[in-house]
Amino acid sequence: MRLRQFVFVAEKLAPAVDAITDVLGLQVCYSDPGVGKFGLENALIPVNGNFLEVVAPVRADTTAGRYLERRGGDGDYMVILQCADARRERERIAALPVRDVWRHDSEEVMATHFHPADVPGAILSIDTMHPGSNWHREQSFWKWAGPDWPEYIRTDVTQAITAVEIQAENAVSVAAQWGKVLDRKVRAGSRGPEIALDNARLRFAPAEDERGLGVGAIDVLPQDRDRILAAAEARGLRRSDDQVELCGVRVNLL
Repeated sequence: MRLRQFVFVAEKLAPAVDAITDVLGLQVCYSDPGVGKFGLENALIPVNGNFLEVVAPVRADTTAGRYLERRGGDGDYMVILQCADARRERERIAALPVRDVWRHDSEEVMATHFHPADVPGAILSIDTMHPGSNWHREQSFWKWAGPDWPEYIRTDVTQAITAVEIQAENAVSVAAQWGKVLDRKVRAGSRGPEIALDNARLRFAPAEDERGLGVGAIDVLPQDRDRILAAAEARGLRRSDDQVELCGVRVNLL
């Protein structure tokens, strides 16, 4: 399984997108009209062949809006993984049992969103694009990002997303549940248990703030650390020489 997309949720889309693209030196490639059925607007931002996404509610009483209230403002929302056969994974996970909350099946895409009560810390989605295609290829097809997203890739400031950190009071048991759902071993890491994906890590750690269970941080590999820190400093988003804050999530610079 490959980490393909990390999703932020924001009360207002434009300010969050402006901060992320400015600080990390990235560009928006697509706004998906399909998220309107969830009462959202969004922006997709490529990081080489993977993605950051920001979603924001555009009407009352949405899942995203309720999550914003529960988490006390902008923050994390989803972790989207890509694999060879999402239908097989869906069937395996349903037998655990773990509930799903949304399914999409077409010739191009198979995708499942799993219930965050059963996979604690984020909405997990497991997707397959063009079944049988080479999904390991860095810039392989990704329908959610629109038809021409590779044209918007910039790597002169930020090169890659390398980890997602879920904070929890019971990090060990949360990690064990994710390991069972993903059918991956949980191993000891420097900050706590972690799960290795094909291109990144899922890390589970004690909470560093009072916001409770959720994604507290992501790791990125910078190409121009000074540029990132200077842009973050100008916006009041620099936390240290190795960390900035974007859309309510700590971003660790490796």
